[in-house]
Amino acid sequence: MTEQRRVEQDFSFNDRLKTFADELRAKANELHPGIEKDNLLRRARQADTASHIDAWANYRGLQAPK
Repeated sequence: MTEQRRVEQDFSFNDRLKTFADELRAKANELHPGIEKDNLLRRARQADTASHIDAWANYRGLQAPK
């Protein structure tokens, strides 16, 4: 059986999503209006949504009672 490699992340998933969204917005701000700019902004919104869903799913108040 093969072993899976585990990678230790320096930043949390939420932080990486926020950084990714910020980078996409910065790239989009450099472009003229068009399809490519719209696609970058859409991906940034998706990353924000994923960040919010992750925070909601990991909220301690939503865990099953013991």
